[in-house]
Amino acid sequence: MHMPEMDGFELVERIRQMPELFAATIMMLTSPGHRGDAARCEKLGVSAYLLKPIRQSELREAIARVLGAREQKGTIPLVTRFSLGAARNASEFLRVLVAEDNPVNQRLIVKLLEKRGHRVTLAGNGREAVEALQRASFDVVLMDVQMPEMDGLEATAAIRMKENGAGAHIAIIALTAHAMKGDREKCLGAGMDGYLTKPIQPQELDKVLEKYFQHR
Repeated sequence: MHMPEMDGFELVERIRQMPELFAATIMMLTSPGHRGDAARCEKLGVSAYLLKPIRQSELREAIARVLGAREQKGTIPLVTRFSLGAARNASEFLRVLVAEDNPVNQRLIVKLLEKRGHRVTLAGNGREAVEALQRASFDVVLMDVQMPEMDGLEATAAIRMKENGAGAHIAIIALTAHAMKGDREKCLGAGMDGYLTKPIQPQELDKVLEKYFQHR
C-alpha cells in the first residue's frame, strides 16, 4: 500500500479505470494498518487486506480463498488476517508440548510454533512433560534431551511405558544442542520418533511437523 510516487490505493483506482484490468483480483499488503483502510478496500473492490510481515501459509490461504470465490463466481467479504484466523478450525493446527528448561530456547521455540498457528504448552523438564501428557492430549512433543530432574530420554521411557497398556503412541521429537555422532541413533533407540538440532532451523521444523499433519 505504501509506495513512493503512487500508493496502493491510487494504483487500484487507476487499474479499475483500465478495461483490460478492470476485473483483476487485487490483494492489498501493508505494514501499518490505519482506520478506514478496510472500508476503502471494500469500496475499491479489493479482495484482501493483509498486514506485513505475512506468513507463507496465511498468504497461500488468502490467495486460495479469493481465487476460489472468483472461480465459483461468488462474492466473499474482504479477507483480512482476522477473518483468516477466525475461519481456521482445529484441523489446521497442531497441539504441541514443548519440554525445554532454558527460558531463551523456550521463547524461540514458542515463537516459531505460534507463528505457524500451532497451540503450544510448555514443560520445564521431563517430569513436567510426563505430567502434562496425563492431563491433556497433544499431537507431538518436542523434547529437549538434557533437562534437570528428568531428562528427555528418561521422560520418553516413562511416556512409552504408560502407552504400552493403552495402545497409544505420541510423536516425540528430540531437541539437542549437540550434533554428536550417534546422538540420533541414541534418541531413536530410546523411543523418540525424530530429531532436531538446536538452534532449530525453521525449514527443518516445518519438515518434521508436516509429517504429523498428514497422520491426523
